[in-house]
Amino acid sequence: MRAQTATLDLLEVSPFTRKSMEYLVAVLPDRIQAEAAYTALEKAELPSETLAILGSGYQSADEFGLADPNETAKKRALQMMTWLVPFGFLGGVVFDRITGLQTFPVGVLGNQIIGGFLGAIAGAMGGLFVGGGIGALIGAGDALPYRNRLRQGKYLVVVRGSRFQVRDATSILRSFRPESLQGYSSED
Repeated sequence: MRAQTATLDLLEVSPFTRKSMEYLVAVLPDRIQAEAAYTALEKAELPSETLAILGSGYQSADEFGLADPNETAKKRALQMMTWLVPFGFLGGVVFDRITGLQTFPVGVLGNQIIGGFLGAIAGAMGGLFVGGGIGALIGAGDALPYRNRLRQGKYLVVVRGSRFQVRDATSILRSFRPESLQGYSSED
């Protein structure tokens, strides 16, 4: 199994992502293997502050700072709605003004205001579906598969440090035959 390198998008902004670092995430099937891998990494003189175990009885995904796809989706939806609702309102008013439609018997100004509200509703729906839908699908990157593995009772051993520390950890973790071994690089 070969460790792959990808851009780090599975961690939210946390104290761990402030510096440029390399990350290595190994998925192990049970607690015993995770503890054995952690111990082997400590014996290889990797600093314990660069190591973490995620899983039952250890750090949770939230405690570690693994991005929550639902929270990411909410944030993106709210960001999109912040500017789509006012533009939708203006678009509805302008559309009614340009077309001169008298859809409701409330006069010209009333129809323009109703058109604005309908445009604002359309903007809110666009922000919700596009911002929330896209945020849920791509907002958390690899975090969702890792969260799913934790829910299945698997354990993650995470090494964060220099590329040399991660390189050394890769060879050690390969000997435990992890289900997945993935390398990441954070960029400032």
